[in-house]
Amino acid sequence: MTTETLDTPVTVTDRAAARITKIMATEPPGTMLRISVEGGGCSGFQYRFDFTTERNADDLAIEKSGATVLVDEVSLPYMAGTELDWVDDLIGSAFKLRNPNAVANCGCGTSFSL
Repeated sequence: MTTETLDTPVTVTDRAAARITKIMATEPPGTMLRISVEGGGCSGFQYRFDFTTERNADDLAIEKSGATVLVDEVSLPYMAGTELDWVDDLIGSAFKLRNPNAVANCGCGTSFSL
């Protein structure tokens, strides 16, 4: 990872924000989407998506169109410069993370290697 990549924030597209807002409408008030990186998956690291009402002091909070996405400080260096999008295509609908730090991704799109 370059210093330039580390300084680039995680971004959320309009489509992803709209989908998160729709999902959160069925959750308790104040619920946010947390994205983290864990060891594992078929490529070495994997993304984890959770709902939470807890925001840590060191979380990066991205707020867009009523949606809040949290990234913890440990995961942030692995996700710097990443774009969260919502895609709806012939094979289905899902959140997609475009991570410039990943040198390889698995076929399912939820794990990656650096």
